[in-house]
Amino acid sequence: MFNNFFPTWKLKKEGVIAPDERLPLSQTLAMGIQHVVIMFGSTVLAPLLMGLDPNVAVLMSGIGTLVFFFIVGGHVPSYLGSSFAFIGVVIAATGYSGSGPNPNIGIAMSGVVACGIVYSLIGLIVMKTGVAWIEKLMPPVVTGAIVMVIGLNLAPVAVKGMGTTSFDHWYASASLLIIGLVAVYLKGFLQKLLMIIGIIVCYGLYFMLANVLGMGKPIDFSVISNASWLGVPKFTAPVFDMDAIVLIVPVVVILVAENLGHIKAVNVMTHRNLDGYIGRAFLGDGIGTILAGFAGGPGVTTYGENIGVMAATRVYSTLIFPVAACFAILLGFSPKFGAVIQSIPGPLLGAVSVVVFGFIAAAGARIWVESKVDLSSTRNLIVVAITLIVGTGDFSLAIGGFNLGGIGTATLAAILLNFIFAVKENY
Repeated sequence: MFNNFFPTWKLKKEGVIAPDERLPLSQTLAMGIQHVVIMFGSTVLAPLLMGLDPNVAVLMSGIGTLVFFFIVGGHVPSYLGSSFAFIGVVIAATGYSGSGPNPNIGIAMSGVVACGIVYSLIGLIVMKTGVAWIEKLMPPVVTGAIVMVIGLNLAPVAVKGMGTTSFDHWYASASLLIIGLVAVYLKGFLQKLLMIIGIIVCYGLYFMLANVLGMGKPIDFSVISNASWLGVPKFTAPVFDMDAIVLIVPVVVILVAENLGHIKAVNVMTHRNLDGYIGRAFLGDGIGTILAGFAGGPGVTTYGENIGVMAATRVYSTLIFPVAACFAILLGFSPKFGAVIQSIPGPLLGAVSVVVFGFIAAAGARIWVESKVDLSSTRNLIVVAITLIVGTGDFSLAIGGFNLGGIGTATLAAILLNFIFAVKENY
């Protein structure tokens, strides 16, 4: 049974590693850890902005990734991290002030669970009816634009993350150059670890410049030494609240678009057709969100950073992701490891974000190129133009008490414009 459900994962030691191929064990472990390191910043940042426990978020991202891996039968390469789409609605539902723990987490969690249930139902429907109707709503011109917007919308976050002082900016610029040199000049497996190697080299540079030479804010290692090795996260059960449910459930539209865009991007990068697993991917993501909601964590989603890392390393093996998931679960129960990751200087995380978010935007363009989207067509050009500017500019629409946010507004615009123009062409 399981032999037919999961790929065979043929061993391959160099070049592009496809989803149904694998690296040697030691390299698979290293690649899995790299994915967690890259996802960690966003996975922790989202709950911090909502007043949730970041250790719960990291733990549930690992559990959600394992659930996703088994539901898709190990065919779709994806890591599930904290979804930024929930930030605005959770803050609105709970009246969160923006600092310290959120006292009304339980209320928001009822909405997160409900959103996960609706998402799972959509997955079951797609598994039963096929993906054609979703593809009609979201053809390559739409999914490419949405994927690109996900990267471009995060550009201000990355740039602001590069710091505020002159030292921060010059250091972040040097980090970008170092990461670029690592990516271009390293060969073989070391090139596939470009993010980890780049971070290690740049971390050492920051230590020399800030801690030794006193040119910037020094790294505080006391946070690491004071953190315990093991600790149980602060779980919070959902508290039923209809207002919160009505407010948060519409986020499912964004989650569907993100997941579909993720798979379409992976299709293009791997030259494999994974569309048959879209329904199962929705279901896996939905169940992961339900579990996160019951634990007090943010809903989860397929991560754009994941696409960036895969595009940079050309390693798409799905076996990397259960490794990443298990490592994330360990981090969830270990404040010590979390403190180590969080000790990475902000300007360095900002520089890494610039690279990763840039890869996401480029993946959107690649969908257009590989799918031969005709951008000389006025119809396609209008869809792309409006979607990119609305999403990148973070233009937000409020529908009732629900705020779509820039990515949500851009997603809705892309789908509706494409649908309206398609109706015109059919008559």
